[in-house]
Amino acid sequence: MRFPEDLLWGSASADFQYEGGFGEDGRGVITQDFVTDGSVDVPRMMTYRLPDGTRGETPARTSMPKGAVGDFREGKYYPSHQAVDFYHHYKEDIRYLADMGLNCMRFSICWTRIFPTGMEEKPNKKGLDFYEAVVDECLKYDIQPLITICHDELPAYLAEHYQGWMSRVTIDCYVKLCRALFERLGGRVKYWLTFNEVNILNGYSHLGTTDCTMAATYQCAHHMFVASALAVKLGHEMMPGALFGAMYAASPVYARTCRPQDVFAQMTIRRRTLFYIDVMARGEYPVWQADFFKDNGVELVIEPGDKEILSQGTIDYISFSMYRSTTCTADSELKMNVLSFDPNPYLEATPWGWTIDPLGLRYVLNEFWDRYQLPLFIVENGLGMADEPDEDFWVEDDYRINYLKDHFKAIKDAVELDGIPVLGYTMWGGIDLVSLSTGEMKKRYGWVYVDMDDKGKGSLKRYPKKSFYWMKDFMKNGSRTPLNS
Repeated sequence: MRFPEDLLWGSASADFQYEGGFGEDGRGVITQDFVTDGSVDVPRMMTYRLPDGTRGETPARTSMPKGAVGDFREGKYYPSHQAVDFYHHYKEDIRYLADMGLNCMRFSICWTRIFPTGMEEKPNKKGLDFYEAVVDECLKYDIQPLITICHDELPAYLAEHYQGWMSRVTIDCYVKLCRALFERLGGRVKYWLTFNEVNILNGYSHLGTTDCTMAATYQCAHHMFVASALAVKLGHEMMPGALFGAMYAASPVYARTCRPQDVFAQMTIRRRTLFYIDVMARGEYPVWQADFFKDNGVELVIEPGDKEILSQGTIDYISFSMYRSTTCTADSELKMNVLSFDPNPYLEATPWGWTIDPLGLRYVLNEFWDRYQLPLFIVENGLGMADEPDEDFWVEDDYRINYLKDHFKAIKDAVELDGIPVLGYTMWGGIDLVSLSTGEMKKRYGWVYVDMDDKGKGSLKRYPKKSFYWMKDFMKNGSRTPLNS
């Protein structure tokens, strides 16, 4: 059996890891702009200043100290400012995707390219022009745009003046952004994602708040739920036929043993992810979450009308990332919604410790379909490796080809044997980009190599890897021989 003819295959990216164009054409500052580079061994640091002028730095994955304001420091490298410069290479990059025969491209909107502070009444025309040009370039090659409206960022102004998603002001600003996008791109973009990995966001760079308590994080999440529901409702009104989803970090968690306490812990931990999908897909808070909030001192402020909004703006499909799986016991450490990487002795791992688990992808597809009965879209999956080009920038990435073969077979089995309705698959970073988890270029995902190092130095020229030609053959042959060769 071949894959369904209408299944979408493509590439995925985030603006602050890929786009660049910092400060150009009216683009304002986003919270991710303050994140400095790092590596797997050296924690990324975020610079800050306090109101009294005191300067310092703190690990970017937590938050800036309370009361701090972002600042840029001389001598520091901020990956989002240039990224790999899609802003000036978008035609070339889309042409590479088209040459492979891909029919989908997932990209995200830089909020401040449209509304530099988030508070403006009218959108920045040059920002809308850019994204319209990207959409038009995709459609020229029959590539479906898949747009993430908000990918782990927000205007720094909203963070510094309103504590980001802690304030309902941000809801209004987000809906205003959506309206501007729908007005400009409506009718040409069918697939939308309101938020990216909403279930693991915390801290300044993601939520715009310097309060990293559990209570604050869930209050931010509630405001994002409301914003998403309003966007879905608005999008359906303005763009009949458009489909809306939200994206979740959904890599599976297994009980490490059959000890009942470990199995129950797995269920409890998994609910921390499923809670977010429950609210956005079903339009209401699950009953069991009330006990969790009570046990952890979380008292949400829910305004009159919020519950009705949630019920009226449920998502049309579920999208998710799946890179690895992990295990847990009753004693596993869980910070917010992020589980520490507990090893699985049955799986191989990448140099960054991420387990390779293609069957886990099929597992998640079945898990989500059984629970929600909504179409599913795999919008992030891929293999981050330290690709080593030769003197001609040729990369023999057979490891990535084998990874894709195994994961594509898992998708095919889920469709053919399990009857799962899969909308599509977009591999993370089809054109090499800056890694979010480590802030470096060394960890590469793409079919296309970008000549740039961890400090942003290089020609930025693009070079197809061996996997590029494998994927091109896969798209041409429709999954028949490539999965078995």
